[in-house]
Formats: sequence, structure tokens, C-alpha cells
Amino acid sequence: MRLVIVGPGRAGTALALAASTAGHRVVAVAGRDPEATSVAASALGADALDISDPMPEADLVVVAVRDDAIGEVASAIATAAAAAGPAAIHLSGAVPVSALAPLAAAGMATGSFHPLQTLPDPARGAARLAGAWVAITAGGALRDRLIELAGSIGMHPFDLDDEHKAVYHAAAAAAANFPLGALVMAESLFSAAGVSFAAARPLVETVVANAFELGPRSSLTGPVARGDAGTVESQIRAVAEYAPSLADDFRTLVVVLARIAGATEIEERWS
Repeated sequence: MRLVIVGPGRAGTALALAASTAGHRVVAVAGRDPEATSVAASALGADALDISDPMPEADLVVVAVRDDAIGEVASAIATAAAAAGPAAIHLSGAVPVSALAPLAAAGMATGSFHPLQTLPDPARGAARLAGAWVAITAGGALRDRLIELAGSIGMHPFDLDDEHKAVYHAAAAAAANFPLGALVMAESLFSAAGVSFAAARPLVETVVANAFELGPRSSLTGPVARGDAGTVESQIRAVAEYAPSLADDFRTLVVVLARIAGATEIEERWS
């Protein structure tokens, strides 16, 4: 496929690099920041364009800008994009496809393609796309082309209805960030005990592996899951003594885990 990338940021450039490695061709990168656009275009062997420039012929225009700018950018490129190719997508997992309405009105098939992966920078992001899942919101021939694109990169495509995007994106945010909140707390508590956070790595890696092999509920372990109220009480007291700023948060997570585990006594006692 011939691709035009609109937005030289991490997500767009990562996808472009992965697509290029898979044998697709990025014919142009368009953006508002000339320097960033030039750097991305050079890395891809593509033309660097201003967002207002005419676009070369392509099979797919990829709008890779922040969520709140998708509609504005779609309006700005509608004429050039429609002249360039038959289809356009954005990369957001939260924004509905209707944000590309100006492109649809210009006669383009529209959809979205959201990699369910963290993309810290273009190079590492491109490497991490292989094996990642990707949410596709599109119909007809465009859906088929996006499934082919995903497969060529080594991604696992799945269909996502527009109406489910908000809850899907909440799930993705919870999976990516909520564990980090707990790990920040754990790091502080290990430090209070004079223990290196690195000591927890094998434990955390095993717990995550268990969650995907056995299911997260079945992988719960420790005093809350056992209903051991005495041990939980000693933990809460220790956190209050050694890390008082974390006491309320620790108690809140205890209650959440107790509710999941069905440990009613613990949930009621510390709610």
C-alpha cells in the first residue's frame, strides 16, 4: 500500500516505520511543524509536506494527530486527501470515526486503526507493533485492507464498534496505567523497608503471566484473597507508620481487592 501520514508524531511515525518494514511505501509525511515533518519524512524516504500542500497519489491517508485535533485536521486536508486516494483513517481508540466526516463528505471511505500498545518513541514503537492487537473500526473494502495491513505488520486485528470506543479506551487506560499506580506505591513501601524495588520483578512478572493464563480474578493471592483480616490490619498499620501519605490509597486498594475476592469482612471493615 502507498501511505500518506498526516502528523509526524510517535504513533504515526511508528506505524509508518513498521509498515515500511513490512513492504508498504510511505509516499509523504504532512505536518504543521516543518522540522518534525522533515525528520520523519527523511527517516521514511518520503516527501515532506505542509498540511496545506497537495498530496501524492496514495491508497490510504493516515491522520495521526492528537484526539482533539482530528476533526480540525480532517477539515484542513479534505480536498487534498480526497484527490490523493480513496480512504482515510485515524489512529485514536477513543474518537469516533465521524471525526473524519469532512473526508467522508469528500467521497473517501473512513475508519480507525488503534494499536493497543504503548509507543514511547517511533523506533521502539515500530518494533513493539509486531504481536500487538489493533482495534479496527471500518466496513467493507476498507476493513479488509486494514486487516491486511495489520497482518503484514504482524499485528492481531479485531473489530471495535464506534459505540464501544469510550469503554474500550477506558479498559486500555486501566490496563496500561492502573498497575503502574500500584507499582509506584509498592516502590515507595519497599524503599521504606530498605528493600530494592528490583526484588519485586520476578513476582510482578509471574503475577502478570498468571493473569493472562488463568484470568485476573483467579490470580489474586495474598491476605486479602485469603480473607486474613489480621494480616491486612498489620499491613494497614505499617503503611500508616512508614508511609502515611499512602495510607488512604493503600486502604482503598485493599477494599477494591476485597470486593473482587468476595472477602466481605475485610471490605466492610475498611470501607
